[in-house]
Amino acid sequence: MGAQKGEPVRLAGEYQGRPGEVLARLHQLYPKLIDLSLGRLEVLLAKLGHPELHLPPVIHVAGTNGKGSTCANLRAIAEAAGLRVHVMTSPHLVSITERFRLAGKLVDEDTLVDAFEEVERVNAGAPITVFEVLTAAGFLLFSRIPADLVILEVGLGGRLDATNVVPKPAACAITTISLDHQAFLGETLEAIAGEKAGIIKPSVPVVVSPQASEALNAIRSRAEALKAPLWSLGQNVHVRVDGLKLHYSDPQGDLELPLPGLKGPHQATNAALAIAALRVSGLNIPLSAYEGIARTDWPARLQRLHGTLAAMLPAGWELYLDGGHNPGAGEVLGEVLDGWKDRPVHIIAGVKQSKDVSGFLKPLLARAASVQAVAEVDQHLATPVEELVAASGGIAIAGPTIVKALERLAESGQEPARVLICGSLYLAGVALAQDGWVSV
Repeated sequence: MGAQKGEPVRLAGEYQGRPGEVLARLHQLYPKLIDLSLGRLEVLLAKLGHPELHLPPVIHVAGTNGKGSTCANLRAIAEAAGLRVHVMTSPHLVSITERFRLAGKLVDEDTLVDAFEEVERVNAGAPITVFEVLTAAGFLLFSRIPADLVILEVGLGGRLDATNVVPKPAACAITTISLDHQAFLGETLEAIAGEKAGIIKPSVPVVVSPQASEALNAIRSRAEALKAPLWSLGQNVHVRVDGLKLHYSDPQGDLELPLPGLKGPHQATNAALAIAALRVSGLNIPLSAYEGIARTDWPARLQRLHGTLAAMLPAGWELYLDGGHNPGAGEVLGEVLDGWKDRPVHIIAGVKQSKDVSGFLKPLLARAASVQAVAEVDQHLATPVEELVAASGGIAIAGPTIVKALERLAESGQEPARVLICGSLYLAGVALAQDGWVSV
């Protein structure tokens, strides 16, 4: 999420339910999707009585890849410790209510509509972006409902992100940074990292995932300037997986924990970042609660599907879904495929128009038994299938939809295989809806 996230909500015709009706009205006040600025939101929050100043302790999470997984690990650990946890993340996959958890439970539509309408009344027709409304509504709800922790996910950048109006979080966490949203954040890792590091506040501890040297230097420079204690994975925080255990160490000591509930070798890093953020936050977390990483659940992160779509495949086949969508995510998924050598892997890919399609696909093409390009009718700003095929160098073939692609694989007569749908969180939302998934 951000002062505008790239796509704060889907556009015309895709606002859903009663919350969507309010957002559709508000979208007319300032239809520009991305306008990195804190000014409009600060004025609105002042009119609302500054709810951002009346929140439980906040852990603020920025980065390029792994933000959602890190937030999910933070929630799993905190709830294992018995804490009541508010969460604001984005984007949603099927329902906009997925963006807000209030003391552990997804917000219901009536509560969310009431918050939106209060924000609408107080805003009184002033220019405001939809994402700024979402952020204001989240802060309003979080300030009124008792909880012990707020987990707050940044969307686009950090320095000018709407969530960055929180003056003094308990801790900040920055996940791995890679090239994405260059038009808004800069063309280099150093520039992008500088924007992400904008969430760091004076004297507030910050933890960071492994980074390229230029990114880490930018983050360290900001932390030093603000006298913010810095823990860095790979330097003073270490994590390794050994058999069925995750071994974690930091300046406070060592932990031996079960493996993360989220699948993929990269999830050890996301779990470790969440552990580190809680360890520096000053919150009272019993050591046993860190075992909560084994129960972390987060949709569209190497999520195995078992519903309508999975039932289209022959017995013994497995269907997975991942929302990764940039070159860094492609590299991570390539490593996952390296660990799936026991059977062929077939890729079904659909990528958003503004993304580096060839950069995302490149790590997957040589590792996959087949690649099919798809673009769903309800997939926000989907890259046309023919462009996906061209970006693959002609290796991919046209799906051209998830259902058609699965039908082709089911009719192939091949031995059991794995199928991975990937390339976009918006495609993931379509896939989850088609599979019959419901968020809880």
